[in-house]
Amino acid sequence: MKKYSEFLKKAEALGAAKAKIIRAGSVVTAEWVRWRCRYGCDRFGAALTCPPHAPAPEVTRKLLDGYKYGLLFRAERCREIRRIAPLLEREVFLRGFYKAFALAAGPCSLCRSCAPACRHPEKARPAMEACGIDVFATVRKSGMHLEVLGDRKSGQDCYGLVLIE
Repeated sequence: MKKYSEFLKKAEALGAAKAKIIRAGSVVTAEWVRWRCRYGCDRFGAALTCPPHAPAPEVTRKLLDGYKYGLLFRAERCREIRRIAPLLEREVFLRGFYKAFALAAGPCSLCRSCAPACRHPEKARPAMEACGIDVFATVRKSGMHLEVLGDRKSGQDCYGLVLIE
């Protein structure tokens, strides 16, 4: 995993508060996660990176099975994760890891509303939760910290993931 240490530094240089290399097999998927999107998010169905457009948990699990490692990173705002994720993916890709793929956090906010085809496919990435990833379980399993917010005014920690190889 030492060969990935440069990506930890790059994540922090791009604005991540913390980053860690994890095994892709430690990423937890669950059906209930998309139910929280459907019955809890007012943006459900509004973005092409969200359910029902995003891959289902079983499809995500198959994707994860094709990877060994990922870079899990934290920022204080989901929009920061959405900004950092494609930049970090590109950096990993340019270092020769051709399978690099980023997953962001929260609904995409690149456009006011989605067009029938995404206007920014080079930047838009699905949220981990939109693809059925249990972010809480994955983060806790990695040894990083994530708690449920007491209210919407509380400071928020968001996480992104770049699958490496």
